[in-house]
Amino acid sequence: MTIEIQKIREDFPILDQKIYKRQLVYFDNAATTQRPQQVIDALNQTYTEYYGNIHRGAHFMADKATAAYEETREKVKNLINAESREQIIFTKGTTESINLAAFSFGEAFVREGDEIIVSEMEHHSNIVPWQLMAGRKGAKIVMLPIDDDGRLQIEKLDQLITPKTKLIAVAHVSNVLGTINPVATIARIAHTKDIRIFVDGAQAAPHRQIDVQDLDVDFYAFSAHKMYGPNGVGVLYGKKELLEQMPPYQGGGEMISEVKFSGTTYNELPYKFEAGTPNISDVIAFGAAIDYLLSIGLENLASWEHELLEYATSKLIVIPGLRIYGIQALKSGVISFNVEGIHFFDLGTMLDKFGIAVRTGHHCADPLMDHFDIQGTVRASFAVYNTKEEIDVFVEALKKVIAMF
Repeated sequence: MTIEIQKIREDFPILDQKIYKRQLVYFDNAATTQRPQQVIDALNQTYTEYYGNIHRGAHFMADKATAAYEETREKVKNLINAESREQIIFTKGTTESINLAAFSFGEAFVREGDEIIVSEMEHHSNIVPWQLMAGRKGAKIVMLPIDDDGRLQIEKLDQLITPKTKLIAVAHVSNVLGTINPVATIARIAHTKDIRIFVDGAQAAPHRQIDVQDLDVDFYAFSAHKMYGPNGVGVLYGKKELLEQMPPYQGGGEMISEVKFSGTTYNELPYKFEAGTPNISDVIAFGAAIDYLLSIGLENLASWEHELLEYATSKLIVIPGLRIYGIQALKSGVISFNVEGIHFFDLGTMLDKFGIAVRTGHHCADPLMDHFDIQGTVRASFAVYNTKEEIDVFVEALKKVIAMF
């Protein structure tokens, strides 16, 4: 390891507290990460020094806020190696990014009888928007299944793809299983048949280097709040030739070039898809979160989180009656599990009394739960500020809870 975990933990003031008189152990990072002081300071600075509405102001405050806002767009472009800043659209989060893509792509390219392939492991936010679009357009959703180890069965794509297939929607990393999907391979398969690919990167972008040109994906979406940044900020990347053909998702200010009652012309990319006053301060603070990630080094971060995953897995698999869902070699720092005879909600509630924050439930992945014939799991998920000592505390607390039942 080339990063100092204790020094990193000092950047996150929220971690230094006790819950029920016990030191907080925060293992709910797949739901949302905590924010370093650098991001908190950046957010505070915008409100106390130079807040103003962006792009159209003729005064110093507006100019400075505009420059800082657009600087974050440039940082995102560089972070994911997009070809141009015009391909970076700011949204409220991954969910809105998917809804935007589903609506606008559907309007431009999907006709009655067409098909969209969606994987079985998807979060609801990468299923429902495509269902809504399919219902509106008279299209069909086709499921790409997984196996019992949590592996996407991409070998079945050949039989699922038809001349009517328009797009494949898939997560880069499963929020339940932690499975890292081979999206570059899926993109190659899709593009040989003139099919587009949409990737939900919400669980990938916080944990590894993303290169959208190398992956050759058509769309890629992620959220700031899972990347140590503020709530209410998301990104949609899209290939320029597609975005230019897609109609606006919402109407209002900024997304227009000229408005007349005889007709309206739309703004250039990316503003065509950014109607109204955006989340200015939080986008600027997201830029600080990106700076923070890069200061650690995404390779360093990924290496440490993988070390935590292997350590925690080795401790959990020896517990009698405990089953981990998702056992792929290529896996992110997520462990979803159940213990025989104990309800996942009871486990999570009791762990909370030990100061340990985990997630319980279906994790917005009902089809995945149906595949395993379960109602939900306990999910522990790791971030760069977590430690092996915290895992030891978690495992010992879990054993005590199991003994109580």
